[in-house]
Amino acid sequence: MDSGTHLVIGLGLAGLASVDPVIAGDTTLHTAVLIGTVVGSQAPDFDTLLRFKGNASYIRHHRGASHSIPAIIGWTALITIVLQLFYRGTLPWLHIIGWVLLAVCVHVMTDLFNAYGTQAIRPFSSKWISWNIIHIFDPVIFTSHVIAISLWAFGLANPAVLFPLLYSLLAIYYVWRTTVHFRKRALVERIDKEHGDGDRYWLIPTISLHDWNVVKRKHDGSFVIGDLKNSRLRWLDHATCSSHPAVDRSKNDPSIQSFLYLTSFACAEVTEHDWGYEVRWSDVRYRHRKQYPFVAVLMMDKDFKTVGSYVGWLSDERLAKRLRMNTY
Repeated sequence: MDSGTHLVIGLGLAGLASVDPVIAGDTTLHTAVLIGTVVGSQAPDFDTLLRFKGNASYIRHHRGASHSIPAIIGWTALITIVLQLFYRGTLPWLHIIGWVLLAVCVHVMTDLFNAYGTQAIRPFSSKWISWNIIHIFDPVIFTSHVIAISLWAFGLANPAVLFPLLYSLLAIYYVWRTTVHFRKRALVERIDKEHGDGDRYWLIPTISLHDWNVVKRKHDGSFVIGDLKNSRLRWLDHATCSSHPAVDRSKNDPSIQSFLYLTSFACAEVTEHDWGYEVRWSDVRYRHRKQYPFVAVLMMDKDFKTVGSYVGWLSDERLAKRLRMNTY
């Protein structure tokens, strides 16, 4: 999820902590839990600091080790220890650990429902897990938290009643979204008039509850991209992946390797220039205004030596400007 949603979830979990009688009866302890759940709800995304090492490093590692099983334990222990040091060891360990652990686990769990995914089962597997159920910003989740937190803050509702109700309803919401996802994917397979043997389909959530982006991988490795709106399927683009020799040579570049490590929906196209080749890898899951903004681009001369590169989220205009900066 986005940082704003993780923040309101952290606040919401602090409200939920009111069901714990030990915490509800101690204002100081409840404040400590509030700090712990807010920090814990953000902690796995502290790998954002990797941006200082460059986009390639950030993209390769974001939502990787920081969202793994050892990291969940590590974040919980670190936040709990810092809180104990700040409060001079006066906090009940089990209560603090429990609520901080819940906040960290909820962060990782909610990220699993997005298209981006996480490596949540490391060290047992480095597989990226993305269930494609919930958009990275879900208005229902965010708005419901803001309303509940506001009612709590202004003393208009008992948090011990309000937040259990909130999370019970959100649990039902997640089940509903999961059911809709599988039902809609089955619908796409059934109504696609161009369905062929070996074709596979993925539904990608959008900010709308009723609209989905659709990716079809054909048996020949090419991709067809479309959308499903009000149960009507439209195919909007066909991405044929180039087999130019420059594509294979580009895979030796660290930036391209980082991009391919993250996604299995990458498709490359090659543009030849007088000075060499431009290889653009696009993640076809993310189509916006007829463009694929999540890209890895490598500029090579005629001898396949790197001239410039970029990996990340950019519009065509910003990408062109960035590559010009790298090549001059």
